[in-house]
Amino acid sequence: MIGLARERSFQNAARKAARSAGNEVNKGFAFVERNWYLAKRYWAWELVWITYNVVNALSVTFIAPSAQAASGGTLSDQATNNLILYLAIGTAIWTFLSVVFDNVTEMVTMERWEGTIEYTFMAPVSRLTHMVGACMFALIHGIILTALQLLIMVLFFHLDISNANWPLALLILIVGSFSFIGFGTMAAVLPMLYTERGAQMAYIIRAIILLVSGVYYSVSVLPGFLQALSVISPATYVLRGIRGALMPQATPYNAWGDIWPLLICAAVSIPVGQYIFHLAERYAKRTGKLKRNG
Repeated sequence: MIGLARERSFQNAARKAARSAGNEVNKGFAFVERNWYLAKRYWAWELVWITYNVVNALSVTFIAPSAQAASGGTLSDQATNNLILYLAIGTAIWTFLSVVFDNVTEMVTMERWEGTIEYTFMAPVSRLTHMVGACMFALIHGIILTALQLLIMVLFFHLDISNANWPLALLILIVGSFSFIGFGTMAAVLPMLYTERGAQMAYIIRAIILLVSGVYYSVSVLPGFLQALSVISPATYVLRGIRGALMPQATPYNAWGDIWPLLICAAVSIPVGQYIFHLAERYAKRTGKLKRNG
């Protein structure tokens, strides 16, 4: 009888845990759906950013054929094509990472803009579930915009990626995305604490990451102190890893050398970001900064 009672107790506990986990998953997808409807409502802004990203990517990538023309033809066609691919990958990956970073960073800004920040942060939903839902939408949003940009880039340039290792590139992109989510969570603290200029302050962080990560050039050309900063930027390893997976290499590419720093960065940045956000949220509630207007 005692054994039967324990078994039933264990089964009841398992069912309760499963229901609880299912409820949290549903709440997380609710935030994904909510952000999707917000994107549809502000479709004009989506069009603006798509146009900006595509035009910026084309402007940067056209540097490659212009460099061949400026060299008087001394730059070979193969070298020009490699440079085109190098720049195209850099602009595409930066679009993806910046969309993920901005979606997570602007989580608080959008709540304040919609006038729902008090309701959301006082609702009986764990902050982890809220953040997971926001991050899932950020990844989906980033993939859609990047795929659209790449499609347009292919129409303008002949990109030879016949020997590309797409599964490896996708793996590196996913692992790197988690690292950027951690950084974005930390940056999301700024709009919460500084209602008037917090969003602009978060853009400074993204600009620094752009400078030191080798989006448009090799990190090796940077001054020594900036190269030191590039070591702690997850974008450095994402860009190097995806270029190694998609571009032709003179020597075999060692993917593990870029994957393990991203794993460490994600393992550190996500819990640290959650903890910092938790402290900032408590402070904002205590001091009255968690409000709709600045």
